Amino acid sequence: MKTLKSKLAIALIAAGLSFNVAAAEIKVGYAADPVSMDPHEQLSGGTLQMSHMVFDPLVRFTQDLEFEPRLAESWKRIDDNTFRFTLRKGVKFHSGNTLTADDVVWTFNRLKSSPDFKAIFEPYTAMKKVDDYTVELISKGPYPLVLQTATYIFPMDSKFYSGKTADGQDKSLLVKHGNSFASTHISGTGPFIVTSREQGVQVVFERFKDYWDTESKGNVDKLTLIPIKEDATRVAALLSGGVDMIAPVAPNDHKRVEKADGIDLVTLPGTRIITFQMNQTSNEALKDVRVRQAIVHAINNEGIVKKIMKGFATAAGQQGPAGYSGYEADLVPRYDLKKAKELMKEAGYENGFNLSMMAPNNRYVNDAKVAQAAAAMLSKIGIKVDLKTLPKAQYWPEFDLCSADMMMIGWHSDTEDSANFSEFLTMTRDEKTGKGQYNCGYYSNPEVDKLVNASNVETDPAKRSKMLQTVEATLYNDAAFVPLHWQNLAWGAKSNVHIKPIVNAMDYPYFGDLVVDEK
Repeated sequence: MKTLKSKLAIALIAAGLSFNVAAAEIKVGYAADPVSMDPHEQLSGGTLQMSHMVFDPLVRFTQDLEFEPRLAESWKRIDDNTFRFTLRKGVKFHSGNTLTADDVVWTFNRLKSSPDFKAIFEPYTAMKKVDDYTVELISKGPYPLVLQTATYIFPMDSKFYSGKTADGQDKSLLVKHGNSFASTHISGTGPFIVTSREQGVQVVFERFKDYWDTESKGNVDKLTLIPIKEDATRVAALLSGGVDMIAPVAPNDHKRVEKADGIDLVTLPGTRIITFQMNQTSNEALKDVRVRQAIVHAINNEGIVKKIMKGFATAAGQQGPAGYSGYEADLVPRYDLKKAKELMKEAGYENGFNLSMMAPNNRYVNDAKVAQAAAAMLSKIGIKVDLKTLPKAQYWPEFDLCSADMMMIGWHSDTEDSANFSEFLTMTRDEKTGKGQYNCGYYSNPEVDKLVNASNVETDPAKRSKMLQTVEATLYNDAAFVPLHWQNLAWGAKSNVHIKPIVNAMDYPYFGDLVVDEK
């Protein structure tokens, strides 16, 4: 691994003085790179990982899912509908501009207009400036998830993103899967600046010399993010020394990484649900609940976990995992090939039918293999599947168009709460509010919508849990989607790259705090 000494470090050493930690340069191999530098363009793990590197949230989760202050140094509830955040003073953006309440309000208003993020912020009426370093987040009614929401507010540099480009384009323009100023230019408050970016090749980050968090022990001065799609190639790059860290480590490669000298494997239980959605608008057969039930019964997700995921996942029967509000222990996986065939016959499809299926091949662990297994399983009940897998950058535009009858989607709850799954994946699609933004099944149940909305203003935990349990049971009975598994997380790194303290269940390591020892 390469290490670089800063000019200060060299000067100290030359003078015979001690210097605790040398600045480090590392390379990280990821399955894919961020599709854009606009933090509001896509609600995805890649975007959030980039945001934690280049921006900073008001609040962030710790490893044990508590909250810690970031750009908001403190907070308090003023009344049922008002939450006040006090901002840090003296925080600089990469442009040199100083963070103020105006930037937070500007960012909130932009989030409210984002097709992907506005559903998260739908419970709120406004973000108000109290003074230059105080803002108040005002909800429509009592709302129990304010701090969870605050983890998604990464203040943008409003002065940097205001005005016109040379060709007259508004710099604040938010373009989904398009080319805009914000998708190619970036100014945050985070530990790293982006010095170069070539989509699909590499993104180079360098330490921001005026970063506000001087108490961080992080010593990485340069980080190069390299997309390596193939699991085996990614592991080979780590073992050969071509990169210093990789993610994810596929289950097939765990033993290989664990046995390697000077390499550590770090794992955590995951809460990201991997599913298939069944498009009721593109295939007439999928409108029939018996057909959807048949598909759910035909896919052996416990077998997928055992054989393809090598046990490194938990087979799912519902959206939220154990521990989440709304989890219902009786909603278990239900593979039953005989039952699936009976349901197909009952629905009038004894001879089967054709459907199209799409999945990414570098977004989730073994995503293409899981899709191939599911397609083979459906053939056993007469469903002929036309499967197409695509790299993440090409897959998401197709997903936004709901281009196939069955589409794979994974989701990690934005609020560590099961209501968020429904808000994006199973509520009725509503362009105005952003609810159902990723519902390519076009499932629509007014009772589900009503219960989810009611749960988001219910502050009694027991009552709220009961509402969400009813939601999960309804989705289960309606076969609203095909639950596969909750995906566990695994990272590999050289032993001198101390990733264990910075990784988390959200699957975006806090690289700003990464400590690398000299070898």
